[in-house]
Amino acid sequence: MCRWLTYCGEPIYLDRVIFETENSLIHQSLNARRSHVTTNGDGFGIGWYAERPVPGTYRDILPAWNDANLRSIAHQIRSGLFLAHVRASTGTATSRANCHPFSHGKWLFMHNGQVGGYDRIRRRIEALVDDAYYVHRLGTTDSELIFYLMLSMGLERAPMEAAQGTLGAIVGIMKQAEIKEPLRFTSVFTNGAEIYAIRFATDENPPSLYWRYEDDQLLVVSEPLDDDQRCWHEVPPGQMLVTERNTRIDMVPFLPA
Repeated sequence: MCRWLTYCGEPIYLDRVIFETENSLIHQSLNARRSHVTTNGDGFGIGWYAERPVPGTYRDILPAWNDANLRSIAHQIRSGLFLAHVRASTGTATSRANCHPFSHGKWLFMHNGQVGGYDRIRRRIEALVDDAYYVHRLGTTDSELIFYLMLSMGLERAPMEAAQGTLGAIVGIMKQAEIKEPLRFTSVFTNGAEIYAIRFATDENPPSLYWRYEDDQLLVVSEPLDDDQRCWHEVPPGQMLVTERNTRIDMVPFLPA
């Protein structure tokens, strides 16, 4: 399973949390603690907001621990809202187009999980994506497909409803195809102002997801960046974390429509 983090708060250099923490994302790419896949070496990506409303992205297929450009960029870029992801493929090719985060307009999206029986139902899910968004799809992952289906279902005007409708449609297709494998899903998506993070599964084993808020800085992560258990809070299964920059954090039930 992939590992990822989201940071929101006072602008900091990206390497502060990507490289320098005790259980940094780079450490997790080599030795994840809370995943059945310990090595996440099938590419990486970062996405960040700066002075423009449209985010910047940098993605590549090298293992994150072996890319000198990533270390250099993270040492130089400051941002008050950024996403970072290290990838463990669930079957699709290792290519730049398949690396997270995915971007469209002002939105960034990244995901950890799996769609059970994806190869059997991929074509049916693709048919639900509006042509205006489908033309922007470059890769072959279920993650990117979910993102463009969310956009098709109104992400830009009603993010929560779009996410619920998207997963509801996919679960419905899985039932029609009599697929027994589960859908497991943790994700974060943001337009640079609001942040949404989801933890959901159709079985009892949703991927791990944690958050921490200290000194007006929010971190949402696949696994804690250190061993201080007092600071980290688990996102309960079937919940969505919702926040605007510099405002309170809400936890609301997430049920696919």
